[in-house]
Amino acid sequence: MARTLDTPRPANPAAERPGPGRRFRQSAGRQHHAGPLTYALLVLAAAVSLFPLYWNVVAASHTGERVVAAPAPLLPGPRLLDNLTFAWNQVDMGEALVNTTIVASLVAASTVLFSTLAGFAFAKLPFRGRTMLLSLVVATMTIPPQLSVIPLYQIVTDLGWVDQLQSVVLPSLVAAFGVFFMRQFLVEALPVELVEAARMDGAHSLRVIWHVVFPVARPAMAVLGMLVFVQSWNDFFWPFIALTPDGNPTLQVALAGLGAGNHSVDHAIVLTGALISTVPLLLVFAFLGKHIVGGITAGAVKS
Repeated sequence: MARTLDTPRPANPAAERPGPGRRFRQSAGRQHHAGPLTYALLVLAAAVSLFPLYWNVVAASHTGERVVAAPAPLLPGPRLLDNLTFAWNQVDMGEALVNTTIVASLVAASTVLFSTLAGFAFAKLPFRGRTMLLSLVVATMTIPPQLSVIPLYQIVTDLGWVDQLQSVVLPSLVAAFGVFFMRQFLVEALPVELVEAARMDGAHSLRVIWHVVFPVARPAMAVLGMLVFVQSWNDFFWPFIALTPDGNPTLQVALAGLGAGNHSVDHAIVLTGALISTVPLLLVFAFLGKHIVGGITAGAVKS
């Protein structure tokens, strides 16, 4: 019986087809470009987000009667400078800006510092009762702030701090949300081996925090600081109770006295004051937004 020569088998098409992982690796280096639909959605989202700010400028440039008239104005008017001058002089807007900047800066700095220290302790330091203490800290987030107003005001009154900035700063030095936020970030971002290596090199606790914890936590600290700064800048409930418009008002307390007349409220002047209080936040985002986004991006990249 004659032997047949071995012929090469045909290639298996399934074997030659790259798998999902291989396809992903091949396309990982490619640069994907957004299509027209993506740009259209981004433009629409930007327009919807910026329209309230635009209409605030429009309302601040008209009279109060024109603002509440129907249909509402959609184009700027001629009274923007007059309304800005009137709003600035009706209440001490300059002092309110300085007070709000001091309060928001101190609250943001203290919250970031104490939250980072507490978050590092809850995330990487083993001690008895750590889980129970963290649960108690998180549980305080469920308590409405209105429940603590009466005892807090009694303490402020006994200390003689009514109408003083420390009555607004000291109760807000640290927040449970900040502690939980930093703890969740450091659990994943800070390897325990890095802390142990620093201790083996002879670093004490303060040096470990300064040279190891703070550099790793910088992206989360920037985000937390911005969130707390904006929240403290816009806070109205407790400052309106602890401060007075004629004493040391913050911006939100000063805005409560804007536009008040004999029998009506001038909504154009109120919106002009709101515009004045919004401009500093826009400047902060304009100057620091790039650094904050860069820090978030740097912290999100893993080797």
